[in-house]
Amino acid sequence: MDRKQQLEAWLSQELHQHYTLTTASADASFRRYFRVHLADKTLIAMDAPPPQEDCRPFVKVAQLLLAAGLNVPQVLAQDIEHGFLLLSDLGDDTYLSQLSEKNASILYGDACHALIKMQLASQPAVLPPYDEALLTRELQLFPDWYIVKHLGVTLDSPQQAVIESTFNLLNRNILAQPQVYVHRDYHSRNLMVTAENNPGILDFQDAVYGAITYDLVSLFKDAYISWDEERMMDWVVRYWQSAKKAGLPVSADFGEFYRDFEWMGVQRHIKVLGIFARLYHRDGKDGYLKDMPLVMTYLRKACERYSELRPFLRLLDALEGRHPRPKYVV
Repeated sequence: MDRKQQLEAWLSQELHQHYTLTTASADASFRRYFRVHLADKTLIAMDAPPPQEDCRPFVKVAQLLLAAGLNVPQVLAQDIEHGFLLLSDLGDDTYLSQLSEKNASILYGDACHALIKMQLASQPAVLPPYDEALLTRELQLFPDWYIVKHLGVTLDSPQQAVIESTFNLLNRNILAQPQVYVHRDYHSRNLMVTAENNPGILDFQDAVYGAITYDLVSLFKDAYISWDEERMMDWVVRYWQSAKKAGLPVSADFGEFYRDFEWMGVQRHIKVLGIFARLYHRDGKDGYLKDMPLVMTYLRKACERYSELRPFLRLLDALEGRHPRPKYVV
């Protein structure tokens, strides 16, 4: 019996009524989502095959976020052993599909309001720490998968030293930032436009306790959609003002806060380039290749603005000079 047949057998036991299944989505992991069509409503079934996936973090974080007043799927039934969850359905209107010049400020305002609610609920030692070991493991994806596998470059000793020095700089800044609950993928593909308590929030199972700027970077330096920098900075200012008013431990000086935001972005963009390369070379998923140029643009612009990060920018220049960025047909 294959995974889908197992899922259907479990759903039949749980629902006791006729239903049909359609594919809702698949993500960058082994998880798959199906929409369960009933006579009067739809639900979502998650298939997270053990041992590659573990449903327990999803269930735990869902409870935390629901308690904080956020709009996340409710877990209606679970079979942790076999990796199946039955969830309420938040629809299929992603931010990515709905964002426009006219509604962006409203939708992002809602997303920032929800983010602040999540951050205000933060408690230490509840979620895994976004510590130096995890930050470094993520950063290492860049040399291992983007440079070596994707570009086919072997780094020399001076280049390796630049990477190590840059990673240490980033880690020191990030670990010194105020720590809160971090969704880790708070962006336009995981936020749903909903009629009530907008946005609906998905894909939070990897949540951790880490730097306060991380989710803001995911939201506004999104790998899948970009905005004019001046407009984006205005949104960041509005978040910072609201976070201060709410009592969150953001820096009293916006310049300092924005620097932390940018440096957190450098870490995330380095990681994302490594992840996208790994998805292609290891997992055969080429859909993320078209998103690499935007991520690289974010990374380069941030590195240009800070003298401490310019050695890393020169390394990027050297890598791109030897291996011009390929143009992918989308």
